[in-house]
Amino acid sequence: MARKTFFCVDAHTCGNPVRVVAGGAPNLQGKNMSEKRQHFLKDFDWIRRGLMFEPRGHDMMSGSILLEPHDPANDFAILFIETSGCLPMCGHGTIGTITVALEEGLIEPKVPGKIRMEAPAGLVEIEYRQTGKKVDWVRMVNVKSYLAEENLTVECPELGELIFDVAYGGNYYAIVDPQKNFEGVHNFTAGQIIHYSQVVRKRINEKYPNIFIHPEDSTIRDVSHMLWTGDPIDPTSSGRNAVFYGDKAIDRSPCGTGTSARMAQLYSKGKLKIGEPYIHESFIGSKFVGIVEKESVLADKKAIIPSIQGWAQVTGYNTIVIDDDDPYAHGFQVI
Repeated sequence: MARKTFFCVDAHTCGNPVRVVAGGAPNLQGKNMSEKRQHFLKDFDWIRRGLMFEPRGHDMMSGSILLEPHDPANDFAILFIETSGCLPMCGHGTIGTITVALEEGLIEPKVPGKIRMEAPAGLVEIEYRQTGKKVDWVRMVNVKSYLAEENLTVECPELGELIFDVAYGGNYYAIVDPQKNFEGVHNFTAGQIIHYSQVVRKRINEKYPNIFIHPEDSTIRDVSHMLWTGDPIDPTSSGRNAVFYGDKAIDRSPCGTGTSARMAQLYSKGKLKIGEPYIHESFIGSKFVGIVEKESVLADKKAIIPSIQGWAQVTGYNTIVIDDDDPYAHGFQVI
């Protein structure tokens, strides 16, 4: 029987887990990370399921696999894995992975204080501050983000009709702001948000098929995340969210690609300026600091270049075995 061993370093970014696969990565084919993501999904998705799902993971588990860069000018390449799939981009995953990689000596940046990371969604440039061994913070300049559609409608169980926008920040987000049938995330439990999101996301993709497709990479498509907004816990914060992903997960961090999408939405509506800090709270109150660095263009669409700053903490080390002799080798979910 086949038996595969993976050496992992576990961490969390502002409360949300990151499991960094430091040993045991598969040999992927492709000229860039977008192509290697497709190869992984086709032939190696059992690795994702085995490491992310129960009994080795859990409903909120998220992780990454470190790979060699395609361009020698870059420091490394990354593949994001989580219960929801193999994401084109993950902000909290980037912050956690960079923290782990630096503190554990998995990478040696070509330029101290700066990292160039190849993600399936594109090149991500990163700055960080390290005191001794400890990484104090990580700031990533994310991929081009934009408001894709606005003022769409969908029927939500119990609440009725909701108005929402869709924005891209590395993944496509349906953003639900406070309105007549939704007073704000501060008035709902995580369980309620999960219940609504499971139905609403499916209805959005059914009602608006083939609309949310990245203009430069058609493998990035459809609404994969729901972002519900509301009043912050700390009145000095700019806003709060509950980001739903996977089948029943609420992001414990403020969500990096979600914050990018949120800033793209607000900038497009004239509610956020270039250089203005956007302090984004998660459902549990942890914070990222986002900034619209500059305006840009993605194909024929007005876009922004956002940056996100946050922190992460290493929590432990795992040598994980996936053995085909185990009836639950490739994981399971209890929905």
